[in-house]
Amino acid sequence: MVMYSPEAGLAALTRFRGAWRSGLLCVRGRWWPNGSEIFKRMEAEAARKDPYFTFGVIADIQYANIENGFNYSKTRERYYRNSLHLLRSAIMGWNEEPATPRFILQLGDLIDGFNLRLKSTDDALQTVLSEFAKCRSPVHHIWGNHEFYNFDRELLLKSALNTRHLGDEKPPDNTDSNEKTDLDPEDLEGFYGYHFSPFPKFRFILIDTYDLSILGRKKTSRKYKDSMLVLKSNNRNEDLNSPRGLTGLNIRFLAFNGGFSQEQLEWLNKILTFSDNNQEKVTIIGHLPVHPQSTDPMCIAWNYDEILSVLHAHTCIVCFIAGHDHDGGYYLDDHGIHHLTIEGVIETSPESHAFGTIQVYKDKMILKGRGRITDRVLHYRKT
Repeated sequence: MVMYSPEAGLAALTRFRGAWRSGLLCVRGRWWPNGSEIFKRMEAEAARKDPYFTFGVIADIQYANIENGFNYSKTRERYYRNSLHLLRSAIMGWNEEPATPRFILQLGDLIDGFNLRLKSTDDALQTVLSEFAKCRSPVHHIWGNHEFYNFDRELLLKSALNTRHLGDEKPPDNTDSNEKTDLDPEDLEGFYGYHFSPFPKFRFILIDTYDLSILGRKKTSRKYKDSMLVLKSNNRNEDLNSPRGLTGLNIRFLAFNGGFSQEQLEWLNKILTFSDNNQEKVTIIGHLPVHPQSTDPMCIAWNYDEILSVLHAHTCIVCFIAGHDHDGGYYLDDHGIHHLTIEGVIETSPESHAFGTIQVYKDKMILKGRGRITDRVLHYRKT
């Protein structure tokens, strides 16, 4: 997640988020207590029908073998060592479920940036990957800002965090098979993205929210130069991670955030067009949230408005799942897309949990959260 957190006074900038309604869940635009009769009825109904498949979600583990610390503004405790124990509990929970999850989505920031300073990056990564190796489900890895604090893109592409091999080998019919994502270490301008279909008529697309970023890019690359220009045009601070003087949604122009190139947006648009034409249900996954109502404004992608324009032009999208904001968040937008931001493991106390399993049905997805993660029913929009 981020290296800087909002001060208490910044709370006034934070928009209303459904996830902050403790003990509530949203069903078709209306809020109900988790223990209410409607939720019990929906749980009972779902229990009578087996889901098509399930998958797990976990975000912002940020493991480091160091003592507990605090975020940048000293307002939140971070449990660096304990995050490994919470990951271990999550894997045990998924392995013990009656139906093994078809896959796990690791939403980025697997190890903390402190590891680079301590020269423990490789050891920390191996420690966490050794835990994931015990999981019975394949794991798809998203790249967040802490991946880029520890590695450049060339190293990430050669690492176990590149899970492109789990994607579909062939692109949808309307895409150009010669199009590059970030698969070629020699391509300084590529992005890390792929898609897969775990069940007929369902597709998942992993996108690169740091395609435009000053993190992980070589300083000679066009995207690094373009990203630095975007940052310095909107953030006059010497420390580009500082939000000082930034107001409203402009607070997103920070170095620990990033955005999307036109090439990636066009790639995404082609896949979504294929899914529209084939009546697929699509879930998109990225480290950064893309809707202002689903996250703190300092955690959103730089050009969120551009990707929202792409998403809103299609009818196939069910959900956008992100991490980065350790508080989590949720918003159902006016195009029927659920924007789900998963709470971060790193700021979860040892007495709690922060992972979930999503059950996929014909007409909805049901998130069964553990610990800090709120239960939710995500209905598909009617088309």
